[in-house]
Amino acid sequence: MADHQKIHPVVEVEAPPTRPLVAHGSYKPEKCEQVLYQPPFRRTFPVAHSNPPKKRSCCCKCMCWTISLLILLLIIIGITAAILYVVFKPKLPQYLIDSLRISNFKLNFDMSLYAKFDVKIIANNPNKKIGIYYEKGSQLSVWYSSTKLCHGSLPKFYQGHQNTTLINVALSGQTRAGSTLMAALQEQQQTGRIPLDLNVDVPVSIKLGKLKLMKVRILGGCMLIVDSLSANNLISIKASTCKFRLKL
Repeated sequence: MADHQKIHPVVEVEAPPTRPLVAHGSYKPEKCEQVLYQPPFRRTFPVAHSNPPKKRSCCCKCMCWTISLLILLLIIIGITAAILYVVFKPKLPQYLIDSLRISNFKLNFDMSLYAKFDVKIIANNPNKKIGIYYEKGSQLSVWYSSTKLCHGSLPKFYQGHQNTTLINVALSGQTRAGSTLMAALQEQQQTGRIPLDLNVDVPVSIKLGKLKLMKVRILGGCMLIVDSLSANNLISIKASTCKFRLKL
């Protein structure tokens, strides 16, 4: 028996197209093959650059330097004052009313009151290393209630350290509405206690060793109680309270 053989049809398979061999880097795509690259969308935000003005920076530096110098100056002044205080140990001068004499106290024809007082003041400088120059421009005045009776000034002189000086001061003045004032004083005199105020404003210069410093003012006064205001009589001072302070 003859062997039956199966015959299968032969199918031709096309070979895949082959790319021509081209040297590396020498291939240039055609126009149709070129693809445009479009970057992805990115959202941008504006950035604000804040550069401070140069003028403001210069002004701030100047102010800082000025404040620093002022602070340094205050520190130097404070240290200097502290050293001077420790070395010289300054004390306020002391004043007392030694005596009061009325040389004239009368009514004029125009009904004004004329008064002339002679006051002796004891000035004591307790400082061991500080001298006091009493300058021109001092003002002393005697008041009764709110009415000024007379006024005058201290002489110009120098008071050494640990020195006590007796100062004679002449005070004079004229007051309107003297009749009313005289009646009030006479009524007060019957009680034997007449209150008077002596106000003091004296410019002085301080001497530290051989150095004469700037002027300061001695302000204050004394509250006096006298027995009478009779002319040409030595007035008895029954009470006296004095307070003084320095003013730069």
